[in-house]
Amino acid sequence: MHELVARRFAFDPATVPPAPAVSSGTEQLARMLDHRVCRAFTADPVDDALLDLVLAATFSTPSKSDLQQCSVIVVDDPGRRAALAALIPSMPWIASAARFLVFCGDSHRIRAVAERAGTGFANDHLDAFLNAASDAAMHLSSFVWAAEAVGLGTCAISVLRNHIDAVADIVELPEHVFPLAGMCVGWPASEQRLSPRLPMTVTVHHDRYDDTGAAAQIAEYDRRRFGDYVPPADQQAGADRFGVADTWGWSVEKSRMVAQRERDQLARFLGDRGFDLG
Repeated sequence: MHELVARRFAFDPATVPPAPAVSSGTEQLARMLDHRVCRAFTADPVDDALLDLVLAATFSTPSKSDLQQCSVIVVDDPGRRAALAALIPSMPWIASAARFLVFCGDSHRIRAVAERAGTGFANDHLDAFLNAASDAAMHLSSFVWAAEAVGLGTCAISVLRNHIDAVADIVELPEHVFPLAGMCVGWPASEQRLSPRLPMTVTVHHDRYDDTGAAAQIAEYDRRRFGDYVPPADQQAGADRFGVADTWGWSVEKSRMVAQRERDQLARFLGDRGFDLG
């Protein structure tokens, strides 16, 4: 197990203490430590019975106050699937995966329940959106683990939110429902690359938030993860704006990513769909 931890966090296994002995759960922990995004799928189908089983496990996920504010759209209609894929031509796996799902935050259902009960919905403010978004995010994560438990590969597609109006129209979302992310699922065609994570000394805090020394630790993480690799100039994101970098790493790549403004339409979309974000 400690070798899986070392690989996930880009450490030399010799420097990682042995994992504590546990009597159960090792298979699940190993699967989570070895998680890889899948973007290459075989042509083999994923039948309804298997998908329903994975979704049953998914919807066993904890839900905020048992309000159950997640909905999943399984997109099987060829026209709708093609329309979604056409929004993001740079991601052909949206079309090539055996199945494609849209995970949604759903505040519509509980509002309808409250209306039928005659109680009203008193918490029409930002927290209503956050609760639905949290439920959808937790269910999306559970779907990944459930799918991988039976050998399927998955790839979440958050870029759907760049086209949120079109997506909502394609899958006909009512008021108070919004797409959080798409999900490709199918049988992996090959083993995908494992993506090392930041050291837990940066991401796990004790008693209080403390990022003392984080800059140095992230620089070391860059070195361990990328070594001396520097992408060619024509493959460096943001080279036209920030110049060609002579060193590379997670911090360079991601700082350039977040420097690109996007999704200004989200607040407007949510307002149009009935959410009060005040």
